Amino acid sequence: MPSVSSAGVRLAEIETELAPDLRAVEDLLARQADSRLELIEQASQYLYRSGGKRIRPMMLLLAARAAGDASGASGASGASESPGQPGQAPSYGAVVEMIHTATLVHDDIVDAADTRRGRESLNNMLGNDLTVLIGDYLYIRSMSLAVEMGNQRIVSLICDLTLRMIEGMLLEMARGGVLGLTREEHLNILRLKTACLFQGCGRIGAAVAEAPPEVEEALGTYGLNLGMAFQVADDLFDFTRSADEVGKPVLTDLKEGHLTLPILYALEREPGAAPLVEGVLDSGRLDAETRAGILSLVERRGGLDEGRRVAAGYAAAAREALAPVPSSRWKDALEALTWFVISRGR
Repeated sequence: MPSVSSAGVRLAEIETELAPDLRAVEDLLARQADSRLELIEQASQYLYRSGGKRIRPMMLLLAARAAGDASGASGASGASESPGQPGQAPSYGAVVEMIHTATLVHDDIVDAADTRRGRESLNNMLGNDLTVLIGDYLYIRSMSLAVEMGNQRIVSLICDLTLRMIEGMLLEMARGGVLGLTREEHLNILRLKTACLFQGCGRIGAAVAEAPPEVEEALGTYGLNLGMAFQVADDLFDFTRSADEVGKPVLTDLKEGHLTLPILYALEREPGAAPLVEGVLDSGRLDAETRAGILSLVERRGGLDEGRRVAAGYAAAAREALAPVPSSRWKDALEALTWFVISRGR
């Protein structure tokens, strides 16, 4: 098993190899921010410059290269040697990043979030009315770019995954902050809201390379499990990372009305602690004493260990899903990505 540090080193190596395509993604995002309306241009630029690892575009680019090898390309120096329209991969990388950004904008409105990645959230700056329209604009702009690429099948994939993401947001609003939420319901929310976009990245990458159906299916399954591992590990940040590291205070997810796996697991083992959690959900307030009580609950009932176990299980399933993909350094990079996403939650 690779160490946490080696996973980070491998990611840096992947980023270096993908640097030209990742720069192309950034250039496309900058161009997509252009607008006749200064407000839209400034808001888009603010969002795209807010950081993030660009994990979704990176995964799509790697999937296209791995699928290119699977389609019989030499794969000696990257996506440019893949069949189909490999030069389109960075454009689709920009599309999925725009969709992801739009969901974050809408999430922050629903959560009444003050910050995002350590910076003031757009809704806090502009108010909800303007911000929801900017989120809608980003969605439509992403679809417009996808349509320009001319691949109707990929457009259909993107429409389907976007609809499922919205279903996940609706389900989260209806059930996500309710005591009695089951682990299965919670994981289904994560699957719809987060993991299906990763699944789409795998399938889009394969479609760009015109890979065989079994390879596209494998990369989609890989992406779905990688997305689940990513989000479960990400939810651990709410308990294990400082505000300086993640840009928000400890237990912000709970304060914003989200029950995550560590808390659900702890409550399964100590139902009597439900009023402590319910008080935060009802009030949206979290004092130091309550924060300490919830952190203690999660720690003594093994919530963090369970979260790590589940994340590791999804990461392992992602690696197993790659079996139909022929060996290449791009497949190795996809495997390395699974170790990186779970190391983030430690």
